[in-house]
Amino acid sequence: MQNESEVPSNKPEIVVNGAVIRFAGDSGDGVQLTGQRFTSAVALAGNDVATLPDFPSEIRAPAGTLYGVSGYQLQFASKDVFTPGDSLDVLVALNAAALQTNLSDLKPGGLLVVDSGALGAAQLKKAGYATNPLEDGSLSGYQVAAIDISTLTRKAVTPVGLSTKEAGRCKNFWTLGLIFSIYDRSLDTTLSFIAEQFKKKPQFAEGNSIALKAGYAFGTASELFHQRYRIAAAPRNPGLYRNIDGNTALSYGLIAGSVCAGRHLVLGAYPITPASAILQELSKHRHLGVTAIQAEDEIAAACLALGAAYAGAVGICCTSGPGMALKTEAIGLAVATELPMVIVDVQRAGPSTGLPTKPEQSDLYLAVHGRNGEAPVCVLAPATPAECFTVAYDAVRIAIRHMTPVIILSDAYLAHGAEPWLVPDVDQLPKFEQTALPPTELFTPMLRNDVTLARPWASPGTPGYEHRIGGLEKDYDTGQISVDPLNHERMVRTRAEKVARIADDMPECRIEVGASQGKLLVIGWGSTYGSIREAVAQLHAKGVSVGHLHLRGLCPFPRGLEAVMSAFGKILVAELNSGQLAQLLRAKFCLDIKSFTKIQGKPIRTDELMDRILKESEDYS
Repeated sequence: MQNESEVPSNKPEIVVNGAVIRFAGDSGDGVQLTGQRFTSAVALAGNDVATLPDFPSEIRAPAGTLYGVSGYQLQFASKDVFTPGDSLDVLVALNAAALQTNLSDLKPGGLLVVDSGALGAAQLKKAGYATNPLEDGSLSGYQVAAIDISTLTRKAVTPVGLSTKEAGRCKNFWTLGLIFSIYDRSLDTTLSFIAEQFKKKPQFAEGNSIALKAGYAFGTASELFHQRYRIAAAPRNPGLYRNIDGNTALSYGLIAGSVCAGRHLVLGAYPITPASAILQELSKHRHLGVTAIQAEDEIAAACLALGAAYAGAVGICCTSGPGMALKTEAIGLAVATELPMVIVDVQRAGPSTGLPTKPEQSDLYLAVHGRNGEAPVCVLAPATPAECFTVAYDAVRIAIRHMTPVIILSDAYLAHGAEPWLVPDVDQLPKFEQTALPPTELFTPMLRNDVTLARPWASPGTPGYEHRIGGLEKDYDTGQISVDPLNHERMVRTRAEKVARIADDMPECRIEVGASQGKLLVIGWGSTYGSIREAVAQLHAKGVSVGHLHLRGLCPFPRGLEAVMSAFGKILVAELNSGQLAQLLRAKFCLDIKSFTKIQGKPIRTDELMDRILKESEDYS
């Protein structure tokens, strides 16, 4: 049903398959909220969608500066979407700095919506402009809609009685209404959101609602926009869907794992970008047996999770790269004690603080090898925001079944990116298998399962199962402290074999898209999935002999990996680091593996990867 504020338009309607839009402005312009609400609207309309929020690295970056620009990009379409897009169809720039930093990504002839009211002399100078781009002809290659959004917003909300500063904060909803009108989207769900979000501040609720409707009416009536665009719903399997980001999906997966295991979940966490949202989400679910504790530091958080695992709960900690560095001793203790603990590393650009809001995959070495002594752990990596649920669930399942720490490598791209998620049927989730406690007369703390080599998980205080555990080496048979050299070697090799056997608990390698054998195999892991899939699919459709293999298991590698790689003449690994997975594969399989790397705090673009694939294919002999 059409909202009363949605004035019917006589403009011609153009049907397109999809669009890539980026909203950009200062952190205080509400860009992230604008993008999130537009994403929700298109998802509810049935479009497939993928998003890329982009935040300044500084918490309070100075307004109007190039490094203070916040952005939110999304691609939505009537077909499956795997990336937030490369070149932009529409750029919405709410100040001069946003225009300066984002214009190069707009397609020639693309639509540029710019707030002319935020392009004053001082703002232009701060953004590095010598002249006003609206007047010097530099924007002649685009469809330019220069609108004084700031002034129009203030005028629209005047009846509400907001101050000038407060009225200015409504311009994100005015802008959202404008884009809704161009793409013929309903205002209803956003109006409901505003009413709920600002129910304790009715004046702000009214102001934002008026701004939203005013922007929509302007877009409908203005001659700046000569047509509207319609993007049909994407085909979908039946079921219940919701729009979800990676951190939320990962949190739900951890909860589902603990519930299916019949165990309480205890999270120890210290706030760190971009993992803090996991702590915030899990803290909402005490009714599901979740205890979320904000520890005093990263070391305490890891030790808290390990202590919870010793006590019989699912012990979880979440962090990013700098926190992982601090947790390494506790993870080593988890290896020595053989306790089920899940460590979530939401990677960001480093080293040290680096670019804390930007994506990178540079913690792979740290996850696989970053501990003292021989301390192997299982390492998993989700490929999409929705897949964060599946991988988190599997991490809990594997940790309990194999009695070992499991590291999940997410990253900022997955954590903040969103997509439609088919809510799973709980009955269809993989079942949990937990090693039963032996009779008390046979119990020793290191008595092993013949299949998994997992030791018993006996909670403290269980009558007949009292035992001592710790970081000193244990005797293989009795579980007592041992300094015997041969026993130590046996225990080291047994712990390694236990992790190696996890490969039997994971799916075999499979080609995602493209050729199953041929000239070139492109391998990826984590958030590079969408870009690689799109690049390979497009080139394979044009006759290029290329296939895509994506790894979810990074330690151990999945079964069948060597056989799949041997079916191709060349192998190219694409990743957001200096070539860490490529190096691990070279070391494991002694193959000549090429690297495609990017370390810019930005995702891999489909077009740049296609260029490299074509070059490698042409060079093949």
